[in-house]
Amino acid sequence: MPEIQLGAHTVRSHGVKVARTYMHDWIILLLLIVIEVILNVIEPFHRFVGEDMMTDLKYPMKDNTVPFWAVPMLAIMLPLFVILVYYFIRKDVYDLHHAILGLLFSVLITGVITDAIKDAVGRPRPDFFWRCFPDGKGVFDPVTKDVMCTGIKSVIKEGHKSFPSGHTSWSFAGLGFLALYLSGKIRVFDRQGHVAKLCIVFLPLLIAALVGISRVDDYWHHWQDVFAGGLLGLTVSSFCYLQFFPAPYEVDGWGPHAYFQMLAESRNVNPSNGSNVQQAELESVYVDSQHCRELSRVNTHDSSPILEGTNGRMGY
Repeated sequence: MPEIQLGAHTVRSHGVKVARTYMHDWIILLLLIVIEVILNVIEPFHRFVGEDMMTDLKYPMKDNTVPFWAVPMLAIMLPLFVILVYYFIRKDVYDLHHAILGLLFSVLITGVITDAIKDAVGRPRPDFFWRCFPDGKGVFDPVTKDVMCTGIKSVIKEGHKSFPSGHTSWSFAGLGFLALYLSGKIRVFDRQGHVAKLCIVFLPLLIAALVGISRVDDYWHHWQDVFAGGLLGLTVSSFCYLQFFPAPYEVDGWGPHAYFQMLAESRNVNPSNGSNVQQAELESVYVDSQHCRELSRVNTHDSSPILEGTNGRMGY
């Protein structure tokens, strides 16, 4: 296996190569952005809302506890900050690229699915009455008893987008991805029983949950909207993470698939270089203290690659 130095795979040395390899994925991301914009422009389905249905739709209109601009800050910028910090510690462009790509796919796919369902379902928000009749005087069709809204068109349009909660789905998509990312980096499932690691992983999920709760407290969503949004975000983030990284409970869960593939290809191309490999770069032997056997690819005695700083060598 070739000798690989820590920091040998940086943005400067391998960034363009990695980006070109996944160029089609970046193009798909741009397409998802276009679809997301279109879904927010088109008019949602205006389902029948009868006079007798207004009882559960008369909650007062309130401002957002978590404003719209704060959602991408929590779902994208916060995970991105953690990913960049890890890159400056690890200097691994494969991890940086795949983490960013997976994060963006997680959020954008969730956003497209969420807004597509919103437009198709057209469920009225809990404060729909006041969106429809800002003066408090209900006007209904004399025959069908359907609402005949007198409010501002844009406010009414937003009132038909209750299910599922976009705030919640976006938050769980981004912060759920971050939780999985941290699980792999600090090796939550190393069988050492460090509960503090679980607390670190649960923190992003707690933030996402509080965002969802705020949507019910602000009367912008029914609890079913929030539950569905959270489930959707977690599901998509899990699929997107596993597309680029091994499961966090796996021994190699700390690094992306492409990194290990690159190492395997390098070994096949230059087998004559022997087995001198940078310890902190490969971490390829893990000894199970209970079963006294080698599991695979870790040699850091259950320490996390984000915490280790040793540069010793190990031969095979």
